[in-house]
Amino acid sequence: MIIEYHPAIALELSEIRTFYNQRSSGLGEEFIDEFERQVLVIAAAPERWMAIERDIRRCMLKRFPFVIYFRQSSPDRIRITVVKHQRRHPAYGRDRQ
Repeated sequence: MIIEYHPAIALELSEIRTFYNQRSSGLGEEFIDEFERQVLVIAAAPERWMAIERDIRRCMLKRFPFVIYFRQSSPDRIRITVVKHQRRHPAYGRDRQ
C-alpha cells in the first residue's frame, strides 16, 4: 500500500508534537509514534474504517484525542488528508484532496 500525505499534515504534526512536548518531555514523540502506527493499521485495511462523507474515512487515535481523515484514492493507495483534535469543527479539512 502506498501512503501519501497532504502537504498540510507536516505542519499539523509539528504543531501537535510541540504542544505535547511542552506538556511533558517526550510526549510529542509518543504522539508521532502512535500516529505512525495507526497509519500502518489504516494502510493494512482501509475499508475497515467508517466513511463519514463520500470517500472520506475517519480513524481515531487510541491514546490521544485526535482523528485521522483519509481517502483511498486507488486500490493500492491511501492519502492522509487531515490530523485534527476531536473537538475541532467537524468540517475542518474535509475539503482537502
